[in-house]
Amino acid sequence: MQFGNGVALGSSQRWEGGQFCSILTGRGLVGCGIYDVKTAERFGQALAIARGTPQLPLAEPEDLLEARIVELTPQAAALGVTAGMTGREAVERMLGSA
Repeated sequence: MQFGNGVALGSSQRWEGGQFCSILTGRGLVGCGIYDVKTAERFGQALAIARGTPQLPLAEPEDLLEARIVELTPQAAALGVTAGMTGREAVERMLGSA
């Protein structure tokens, strides 16, 4: 996926009854609620989470772009990511910090 500050890898996985998506940068990941912030923090990873709803699920990486960040690791915060920003803004911060 092309962004103003560089390129990131978007991915989506689906199976019967579920799905998840993410956008991976060289410094961290923006993902849906399937990812665990506490585990990522313990391993020193920059992770920012957006959560979908049953009406607007996050199934494709593009769905993360306008979704709001609701949770993040301190490592993501150190890159300039904050709760409330969009997934696109979070990816741009992660790319811009590389």
